[in-house]
Amino acid sequence: MTEYLSDVDREYCLLICLSIRNTITALEVVPIGTLDAALVTPREVFKSAILSNSASIILAHAHPSGDTTPSKEDVELTERVKNAGEILGIELLDHIIVAGGKQFGLRKNGLM
Repeated sequence: MTEYLSDVDREYCLLICLSIRNTITALEVVPIGTLDAALVTPREVFKSAILSNSASIILAHAHPSGDTTPSKEDVELTERVKNAGEILGIELLDHIIVAGGKQFGLRKNGLM
C-alpha cells in the first residue's frame, strides 16, 4: 500500500477486496479527494466488494501531510464501514493510513 500511496498529493482511499482465501479480488481507488479530505461512504466501498464476490476488505488512504495520525473522521469512517460490513457479511480487516513512507493500522492500534 505504501508503494501505491506514498507519493500522492491528495487524499486517495484505496480499497483492497479479498476472497475467503485472502487473495485479491479487486483493487480500486474510492475516491480521490482534496488536499485534506476525501468523501468516502460505505456505499462506494461495498459496491466493489459485492461485485467482486469479496469476503473481506482492507481500506488504506494517504495523508499528504506526512502525518499518519488518524483524524476523528478517519475513526468514524472506519466504524461506519465496519458496521455496514457486519450487516453485509463482508469483514473490514483493517484501515491503514499511509504518510511519509510510514503506515498506521487502526486495528493494530486498537481503534477498530
